[in-house]
Amino acid sequence: MDSYDNLPDKKIVSKGEMSKKFLSLGIDSFKEACLYVHDQEYGYNSDYSDHMIFFKEGKGSCTSKHAVIAALADELEIPLYKKVAIYELTEDITDGAGKIIKKYGIPYIPMQHCFLVYKDYRFDLTEGNNNGKKTSIDEFIHTEKVNPFISKKDEYLILKKVLKEKILTSEKMKNIDEKTLLKAREEGIKLLKKNIK
Repeated sequence: MDSYDNLPDKKIVSKGEMSKKFLSLGIDSFKEACLYVHDQEYGYNSDYSDHMIFFKEGKGSCTSKHAVIAALADELEIPLYKKVAIYELTEDITDGAGKIIKKYGIPYIPMQHCFLVYKDYRFDLTEGNNNGKKTSIDEFIHTEKVNPFISKKDEYLILKKVLKEKILTSEKMKNIDEKTLLKAREEGIKLLKKNIK
């Protein structure tokens, strides 16, 4: 991912719920808002359908952290977007993934992540957070531009589409079925949650 030095900047003006929220926190520039979001605790939220849950709970995962910034960018007419991505979770990325991979006899666990895109730059506001991963993720099987507050259901439908069209048809996943990968993914999610320090 790219350095935060490459983030766009713009004065925050009151244009919607996100700009109003950041201004109420004394944050008046877009870049400052990004750094604020990055610095908040990493954690899974209780209700992703609530657009303000990141602020209410004082923490966020890649889903909610990138949602509030992509929504703020939209309000300020900054061409920065949220992308949902599918990547290969392995032991190199998080401790314990190797056991799941071995258990299901698969080469990797297909997992979802999201990040921000501005021009040719990619930013992950969870990098350096205690997010259960040992390294940042730079290689993806699939990326897709999405609405900042894409529902968990629609995110899951993207995963299912990518499983069908790209992952299960690959040589790596020969003779492996969707059910096996989805079970491994469930365990992968539990593992990442457990590995948050």
